[in-house]
Amino acid sequence: MSTSNIKLAFIGAGGMNREHAKAFADIPGVTLAGIHSRTRSKAEALAKETGIPLVCDTIAELHEKTQADLLVIALPEMSIRSVAEIAFALPWTILMEKPPGKDLEEALGLEALAQIHGRRIYVGLNRRFLGSTEAVLNDIHSRQEPRFIRVEDQQSLETARMIGHPEEIVQRWMYANSIHLVDYLRSLCRGAVKKITPISRWNPAAPAYVLAAVEFESGDVGLYEGTWNGPGPWSVTVNTPGRRWELRPLEQAKFVNAGERALNEVPQTDADKNFKPGFRRQAEEVLKAMRGEPSRAPTLASAIETMRMIAAIFEVA
Repeated sequence: MSTSNIKLAFIGAGGMNREHAKAFADIPGVTLAGIHSRTRSKAEALAKETGIPLVCDTIAELHEKTQADLLVIALPEMSIRSVAEIAFALPWTILMEKPPGKDLEEALGLEALAQIHGRRIYVGLNRRFLGSTEAVLNDIHSRQEPRFIRVEDQQSLETARMIGHPEEIVQRWMYANSIHLVDYLRSLCRGAVKKITPISRWNPAAPAYVLAAVEFESGDVGLYEGTWNGPGPWSVTVNTPGRRWELRPLEQAKFVNAGERALNEVPQTDADKNFKPGFRRQAEEVLKAMRGEPSRAPTLASAIETMRMIAAIFEVA
């Protein structure tokens, strides 16, 4: 693989791969090489829109004709396993959209499959790369202070059904969509998880409120608050003795210093203005990892640790 010219292929012709294509195409040295989708007409439309020169009928053809270094997979959860069984056997690095499997069991199966084939797999946890998130990380990493992280999640199973998700995924919606919020606990707190204590438990028969405390070996503490089938925000607050941060919406960072009342707003980055927020920076980090440079690109193992946290918070398999 040339470190100065990365050939990129895609499986899936939905909106997520449209955004990935835009982000990667903006980086010098990246060539969009080809795409495959179960529905060829959709692949042809996305290829025309994004400048992808080749549409392939099979995954094997996609690899053979593009010799791509990096494959981006963005598919509905129910399609992931069958595609991975073919794609993981071919010699390319892979970036998968989240979640990496419909539940923890399937994700662990994908990890085992990747190990059999010796494949490097990264997962698209783009909110780690929002300009707002990176502003918080840069600040709290510069000060060795204890951290209390609170995440507020809101989900609607009826909305999930209305937008066409199969019931098998609706019943696993904490993996499919709450991963966006739960991952903040792992990315903002330090060290391994020490203990997870459900406070208000998940009731699949009557979903309402889920509350759980998460303690880390570093001494950092997280609190997950989920409102199910009711109104609520997606938000993150980060409390330290010297500064309190708030992400609400997640793309907007604001902070208050200790001893002050003024709310300071951090300007949105150009990368988040010009691309789907987090995608441009995420693409850079994946390419760094491919070049063997220090990188924050989330590995499959890292995403699975977030899924383990979800399983413990909701007390599900």
